[in-house]
Amino acid sequence: MIMKITDLFNTSDLSLVITISLHFPIKYIDRSNNNRIEFAFDNSLELQKLVEAFWQNELRIEPKQFYQQLRIIKARIYDK
Repeated sequence: MIMKITDLFNTSDLSLVITISLHFPIKYIDRSNNNRIEFAFDNSLELQKLVEAFWQNELRIEPKQFYQQLRIIKARIYDK
């Protein structure tokens, strides 16, 4: 399967956002939909590999690091 890399990778999955943001900066947060916030990251082959590893349960993240990043992401969500 050939995967096309677009400029941005968007997701609203909180666990995935936390995992990606540990390795890649958030490009922007889209709040245009009142029911869902989407996070955008610059897309790359490395990011795609990280996302695939996430969905395949191949990643191990230190729990304190994950929790701290969760707090940071939640602050970004509620910061208007």
